[in-house]
Amino acid sequence: MRPNGWQYRRLGASLIALLVLMPIRAGCVPALPGGGIRLEAVSLPPGFRIDLFTDRVPGARSLALGPQGTVFVGTRGEGKVYAVRDEDGDGRADRVRTLLEGLRSPNGVALKDGALYVAEVSRVLRYDRIEENLEAPPAPVVVSEAFPGDGRHGWKYVAFGPDGRLYVPVGAPCNVCNEGDPYATIMRMRPDGGGLEVFARGVRNTVGFDWHPGTGVLWFTDNGRDWMGDDRPPDELNRAPEPGLHFGFPFCHGRDLQDPEYGEGRTCDGYTSPAVELGPHVAALGVTFYRGDGFPEAYRNRVFIAEHGSWNRTTPIGYRITTVTLEGSRAVRYGVFAEGWLQGRTAWGRPVDVLSTPDGALLVSDDRAGAVYRIRYAP
Repeated sequence: MRPNGWQYRRLGASLIALLVLMPIRAGCVPALPGGGIRLEAVSLPPGFRIDLFTDRVPGARSLALGPQGTVFVGTRGEGKVYAVRDEDGDGRADRVRTLLEGLRSPNGVALKDGALYVAEVSRVLRYDRIEENLEAPPAPVVVSEAFPGDGRHGWKYVAFGPDGRLYVPVGAPCNVCNEGDPYATIMRMRPDGGGLEVFARGVRNTVGFDWHPGTGVLWFTDNGRDWMGDDRPPDELNRAPEPGLHFGFPFCHGRDLQDPEYGEGRTCDGYTSPAVELGPHVAALGVTFYRGDGFPEAYRNRVFIAEHGSWNRTTPIGYRITTVTLEGSRAVRYGVFAEGWLQGRTAWGRPVDVLSTPDGALLVSDDRAGAVYRIRYAP
């Protein structure tokens, strides 16, 4: 049993969250009849093409690339982590292994010094020398068990920052509430689990972040709350140039939208505004800066975002890859890069994460289709 003091305090709220989640699953945009991957339906800018990297990763979520070329893929409900390799360099995976299983929502995966870090709901594990032991992974080292066990928004995206520390978010255990630390934060710690601290507050639920290749500043997506209507609040792309900033939740959403319950008597001036207000309920998840040289130069250091797609909006939105263009530290343009996973009111796929690879391509995971795609520029 986890010895955290909030375990019993959160029990009642966790049961309520479970009941709330049941209709959420029932209300998701349905899959197209017959299922299947339909890459011919995906539209891209001229000169780009999308190919199947692998379709053997059920529930594919977060992506991380090992120094020897292994793509590690986390999941949620499947409880598995996959190891995927393109052995012959043709842009398609040759070997797919179920590396780990029996874990609790191992969504987050990250690599450092040859070790694979896996984030479950309430703890972070480390598997040393992982690419040398893909056939027989070593026993895990428990890095930290310091995180709450709440299921709602409990799955985690993790990544190492330029400071060498592992960044670990703790989502709000609700649609909207004010539980205090460590909820609705991004935390960070040393690779050995020491020095755990809050880096940012007022973050409802981020499932994707990356650091600008030039400035080293953290940028992250955040999912807006539900039940304020079809067109509000927006999801967010945020910029955190320093620790200690508060991004508004649960008091304010977007740039200036006060929460009807928690925003009373407050203004939004005292909180850090998003760099970009994204579409309402698009479920913006994975984010990456494009670091390769395979795309046209205009895409260098551009932000790519995986929008998983709305579940309760009257007209579905999201189910696409979008980009944000920067001028210095300022976001100047937000637009669609790839779309077609949503067909009318049904969807055959749901993008989750995006990863810029050394060969100049962009990998995209899809938990509905159980696949990873590879986007490249081939005029």
